[in-house]
Amino acid sequence: MFTILRFVQQRKTLIALVGGALLGLLLGLAIGWWWWPVEWTNSTPGNLRSDFQSDYIAWVAEQYASGGDLEWARAKLGVEYWKEGQLAETFEKLAEERSDQEAVRLRALAQALEAAPEAEATAEAAEPSGGAGFRSVAMVCGAALLVIAVVGGALLVLNRIRGTGAAPTVEERRVGLRPAEEVSWGPEGPPLAQFVTAYTLGDDHYDPSFSIELESGEFMGECGVGISETIGVGAPSKVTAFEAWLFDKNDIRTVTRVLMSDYAFNEDALRTKLAPKGEPVLVEVGKDVVLETKTLRVRARIVEADYGTGELPPNSFFERLTVDLASWVIPEQEQAQPGSEPGTPAM
Repeated sequence: MFTILRFVQQRKTLIALVGGALLGLLLGLAIGWWWWPVEWTNSTPGNLRSDFQSDYIAWVAEQYASGGDLEWARAKLGVEYWKEGQLAETFEKLAEERSDQEAVRLRALAQALEAAPEAEATAEAAEPSGGAGFRSVAMVCGAALLVIAVVGGALLVLNRIRGTGAAPTVEERRVGLRPAEEVSWGPEGPPLAQFVTAYTLGDDHYDPSFSIELESGEFMGECGVGISETIGVGAPSKVTAFEAWLFDKNDIRTVTRVLMSDYAFNEDALRTKLAPKGEPVLVEVGKDVVLETKTLRVRARIVEADYGTGELPPNSFFERLTVDLASWVIPEQEQAQPGSEPGTPAM
C-alpha cells in the first residue's frame, strides 16, 4: 500500500497527464459521436451520391440556360474541386441519359465551362469520408487538450501539446445562391424564356434548339442556332457563318438570320451564296439580332465571339461563339395581320 502511495506522490504530474488524456479522449468521443455529431453541409457536387449529383447538375444547367451566368454555374458546381476530365465526362454521361431538352442544356453548359479560362489553379477534391473523419479527430483532440489543461495543470506540457498536436480545421467551401442581377428589359418586360448556347471549335454537330412555352405549358414554338457555312478542308470544320432561327406554330414560315464572320460578311461570293438562307448579320460582341414572327419575338444577343487562327484568312472562322436567346410573346394588339410584315401592328 505504502509502495503505491509513494509511487503516486513521486509521479503526480505523469499520473495527472495520463488521467487527463484518458478522460479527454472519452469526453471527446462522447462529444463527437453522440452529443454533437459531425454534419456536412454545402458539399461540392463531386462528393454527392450519384442520383443526387445528377439531379443537382441538371438543375444548375437549367438555371444557367435561364440566366446565362457562367461564374454562378462554376461556383455552384465547384469546378476546381473536380478531378481533371471528371466533370466533362459526368456531363456527357448525364446528357445521354436525359431528355433532349435537358441534354441540350447540359451540353451547352459543358461547352461554356470548357471554353471559359480557368480563374484559379485546380484544387484536389477531398473525399467526404476522409474529411468527416479528419474533423472528428480534430474535435476529439481539441476536447482532450482542454481536459488535460484543467486536470494536469502542467502549462509547459500543455503548450507543447498545443504546438505539436493541434490539427488545422478543415475550411468548408460555402456555395450560396447569388442575388438576381437587375436587368433592364425595356417596355417588353422580362422574357418568357431565355436560353444560352455556346459553340466551340470542333463541335461539328452544333445545332441546339429550345422550346418556347407559356407558363401553362402550352407550346408556342422553337428557336435555336446552328452551323450555316464552313470554309477550308480537314477536321475540325471551320465555321464561318451560323443561322439563328425562330419557328412559330402560328406562322407559316421560319424566320432566319445568318450570323457571319467578318471575312464572310465582306466576301461577295459567300454573301451571295448565303443570301437565300436569311438576312446577313455581322457578328459583333454585344449586338442584338431580332427575329420576329406572327406571335413571337426573339432577341439573339452575341455574348462572346472569338476567331480562330491558322492558314485560313484572318477573322474567317470562329473559335468560340456564345449567343443569348430571349423570347417574348407579342401582345395581341401588336400582332401582324395575315400577309403583313412582322412587327407591323394589327389594325
